[in-house]
Amino acid sequence: MPTGKGIQSPFSTARLAGIANPVRAVQRLKRNLPQPAPVPGKGALLLEDAVTNISSPRRSHGLARQLALAVALASGTAMLTVPGFTDAAYAQKKKKKGEEEAPKQAYTEAFVKAYQPVDTAIKAPGADINALKPQIMALVPLAATPDDKLALGGMLFNAGITGKDYPLQLQGAEMMLASGKVKPEEEGRFNLVAFQLANELKQFDKARGYLQRAIDLNYSAPNTTTSDLQMNMAEIYFSEERFPEGLKYLSDAIAAKKAAGQPVDQKWYRRGVSIAYTREIVPQVYDFVQGWVSDYPTEENWRDAVNLTRNLNDFEGPVLLDLLRLGKKVGTLKEKNDYVFYIESADPRRLPSEVKGVIEEANAKGIIPRGSDSWVDEQYKTVNGLVVQDKAALPTLERDANAPAARLRTVIAAGDTFLSYGEYAKAAGFYERSLSMPEVDRNLSLTRLGIAQIGAGNTAAALETLAKVDGLRAPIARLWSAYAQQQAGGAAAGAATGM
Repeated sequence: MPTGKGIQSPFSTARLAGIANPVRAVQRLKRNLPQPAPVPGKGALLLEDAVTNISSPRRSHGLARQLALAVALASGTAMLTVPGFTDAAYAQKKKKKGEEEAPKQAYTEAFVKAYQPVDTAIKAPGADINALKPQIMALVPLAATPDDKLALGGMLFNAGITGKDYPLQLQGAEMMLASGKVKPEEEGRFNLVAFQLANELKQFDKARGYLQRAIDLNYSAPNTTTSDLQMNMAEIYFSEERFPEGLKYLSDAIAAKKAAGQPVDQKWYRRGVSIAYTREIVPQVYDFVQGWVSDYPTEENWRDAVNLTRNLNDFEGPVLLDLLRLGKKVGTLKEKNDYVFYIESADPRRLPSEVKGVIEEANAKGIIPRGSDSWVDEQYKTVNGLVVQDKAALPTLERDANAPAARLRTVIAAGDTFLSYGEYAKAAGFYERSLSMPEVDRNLSLTRLGIAQIGAGNTAAALETLAKVDGLRAPIARLWSAYAQQQAGGAAAGAATGM
């Protein structure tokens, strides 16, 4: 075993095998994001199909495209009714007996006269939309009434689909919406389409406005929820590389759901963690990590959370120890180096009982089989010889640390020792006392006081204590807070079921 620190720092560029590979961790975070839905069958040219044919150089599998396909499938036929032009004379025909009178439509005579030949030309087989575009655009100043604008908007949109002219499609969608004549039940859908087009054309401010309107209208479909739309709002910011703003939007959306007592989709957390981690945006990354493991406390999620926190920070010695202690509790210690770092951070001479337990766990799991590593075997031999005398010295240490003239070093040593033996109430008392003493490392004492309070089952006090931790230890304190909430939730569930 090397001298000095004993082993290479876990935060070197190479990253040792015991620590999750950052790229692999991010890939795992991304793999549960929504995947593209199957493309609808051939047939009539569909509004959403036209949108999804646009390629994005920045995001080949962007959520906007996935959402477009989901919307296309949501209505069964995937058709979106685009208003057309109704001849004023036809609209004024007398209704037959028993028929309901259609809403009156108001078209200007000049618009009707100019519209009809252009409409006929567009619908002709093999029509060249690009060549007809001057005639189409000449109709714009003639559209004076809301009905004129609705009809012309439909023409522009359909012509844009035929000619694969996305700006023309967007202009048509905008004109229809601005007419005020889109049916209320279709308004959310039309705003969503306008968002998709503006987003693909990288008109992001405009896209945000239309998407927000669709969200405000609470638009949804069988395969598309309002939550999906909110995720797309964050994606607009990410497309612009405005990552902090996108993360804030996502964080605010999560907070709003929690305030309303609604569940938060795991993909929101995963996306936030992925963006914040790959770009090392702190402390926002820890907001998402804490919420993620609080709401979805699987072993895999905990391992990613612990390792992401390790990879983003240069933790050493006592600081790393408190993170590894959490890792041991949530089952994230899986590699040999995880245990080697734990042994070194705890220090066999200071906390022999804790180190003994760690080595025995590594042996029992077959991660470090006995006799496979001479250095680990040597440490185990050392702690076996120290544990008996360490236990025998506990009463003396407790007496000295409780003495009125006890020094800070003695009080902290007593807290650390009793914490390592699982005597949490005694440990908490010493850490609390240390906080009133001069030159105390406040964040160390607060972190370990919170850990001791969790061990003693005092979750409320632990959460209050850990919330006071700042600086380098803050990310670790937040993970311990998530663990405390998880434990409290499990205890409450057990009490409710009598288990």
